Amino acid sequence: MKILTVSDQVVDRLYGLAANHHFDDVDLLLGCGDLPYEYLEYLLTITRLPLYYVPGNHDPKYQEFVSDSKAEGGINLDQKTARVGNILLAGLGGSIRYRPDGVNQYTQAQMYARTLKLLPALLLNRLRYGRALDILITHSPAFGIHDDDSTAHQGLKAINLLIRLAKPRYLFHGHTHFYQQNLEPSVTQCDETQIMNIFPYKIIEIDHV
Repeated sequence: MKILTVSDQVVDRLYGLAANHHFDDVDLLLGCGDLPYEYLEYLLTITRLPLYYVPGNHDPKYQEFVSDSKAEGGINLDQKTARVGNILLAGLGGSIRYRPDGVNQYTQAQMYARTLKLLPALLLNRLRYGRALDILITHSPAFGIHDDDSTAHQGLKAINLLIRLAKPRYLFHGHTHFYQQNLEPSVTQCDETQIMNIFPYKIIEIDHV
C-alpha cells in the first residue's frame, strides 16, 4: 500500500502533481492536521483517494453539521479507529494546551482521558485480527520524540502510552516543523513503531499485513 501523508503546510507543487495523475498509484491519503480543509478536499477530489485525517491546534473545532469545521468527503479520525483494506488505523488530534482558550488543545491529563476512548476498539482489533493497530496518525508528536522544549510544541505523553499498548507499526504526526537544515532526523524507531514527522508531506509505501 502506498500512502500520501500531508501536514501543517500547503505545498503548491501537490496541486499540479495531483492534477497530472502523479498519485495514480497511491492508495490512501492521510492528513496530520493544521491544513486548510479546502486543500485536503482538493487532494481527495482530484486523486479520488479515501481521506482520513485528524485536526491540528490551528484547525476549527469539529462540529458535525458545520461544513467549515471538517474536510468534506474525508473522515475525521480523531479518537476513532478504521480499517482500510487490511490496514488498521486510529487517530488522535490536537496538541498540548498552551493557551487557555486554545481550540484542539489539551492538558496531558485531558489527552490521557481522550486516549482511553480508543482502547475498547483497539482491544477488539487485537481479538479479531491478532493486532491492535497498524498506523496511528496524530497531530502532536509523542513526548520526547520529535518534540521540543517550547510550550506549544511539547509532545503528548498519552501518545507514548498508545505506542506501548497498541504497538502500531507506524506513527505519523505533524506539528513540529522539520526543515531540510534540521539536524534531527524526521524518522525514529521506538520499539516496534516507526515514528515519522510528516511535515510537509511524504509518500510512504508499506507492506500489507
